[in-house]
Amino acid sequence: MIRALLPEEYPELLAEIPEPPKQLRFEGTLPPVGHKLLAIVGARKFSPYGREVCEELIAGLAGEPISIVSGLALGIDSIAHRAALRHGLHTLAIPGSGLDRSVIHPRSHAPLADEIVASGGGLMSEYDDLMPSGVWAFPRRNRIMAGMCHATLVIEAEKKSGTLITSRLATEYNREVGAVPGPHHSPTSEGPHMLIRLGAALIRDRNDILELLGLKRKDEPPTLLDIEDLTAEEKLFIKLLENSCPRDELIRKSKLDTGSASAILSLLEIKGLITEELGEVRKTF
Repeated sequence: MIRALLPEEYPELLAEIPEPPKQLRFEGTLPPVGHKLLAIVGARKFSPYGREVCEELIAGLAGEPISIVSGLALGIDSIAHRAALRHGLHTLAIPGSGLDRSVIHPRSHAPLADEIVASGGGLMSEYDDLMPSGVWAFPRRNRIMAGMCHATLVIEAEKKSGTLITSRLATEYNREVGAVPGPHHSPTSEGPHMLIRLGAALIRDRNDILELLGLKRKDEPPTLLDIEDLTAEEKLFIKLLENSCPRDELIRKSKLDTGSASAILSLLEIKGLITEELGEVRKTF
C-alpha cells in the first residue's frame, strides 16, 4: 500500500540538501536502522562488462548493513536492484514518476517494482501517485538519490550522460562518490574515468565500497578457489602473467581482440588478482 512518509521517517541526510522534498510517497519497507545507503547509477545502454561488474560488486556486499538505492531505470539501475534482491540486500527504488503501477517509469519495470516490495524492499517518490514521468522529473529524482545516500557509485556512463548529474549532486552535498574503471576504448568508460581524474574514489571490489561507506574493509588474499572460478580467457591471462609484462605485450600474447582483452584485464584487476604498476601488469598472488 502506498502511503505518505511521516517527517520523522524521512532519510535523515535529506534534511541537509537544498530544496528537500515537500512530500515522500512510499510503499514497502524502509531501510533498516543503521544501514548505509549506497546509490548505484549507470548507463542505460550498458555493456556485458558493466553488467558483470555491477552484479559482482553487489554480490560481494551480501550480509553487509547496506541498502542499495537506484532509480528503477533500464540498464545498470535495474541490474543493481535485481542483484540486491538475489543476494538478500535491502533495495530501494526511486522512479522518476509516481508509484502507481499505471504510471511507474519505465512501464516494463512494474513487475520489478512489485518484486522489490514483496522481497522486503521499498519504492519512494516525491511525486503524487498518478504523476507520469517527464524529462524534468529525472534531475529532481536524482537530487533525492544523491542527497539521501551516504555514497554514490557510478558504473558505466558516457561523458555527457544524465547519470553524472547524480554524482555531481552527491559532490555538492558533500557525499562520497566512487567510480568503477572500464576498458579505455569504451564510450561508457569516459564518465567514470573523468570522475576518477576529478577525485572520485576508484572502486575495484567490495572492500573499496565498504571503505567508501565508512565501513571496515575485509580484505582477503586471493585463493586457489578464486582461480578455479575464472573463465577460460581470465585463466589465460593468469597463465601469461608468470612474469609481469607491459599491457600491450600481454594483449598481443593473448591473441584476443583489444576490446575483449582490455575488458578481461579490468575484471581481473577488480577481482584483485592483477595490478598494473610502472607500465607493467603483474599478478598479486
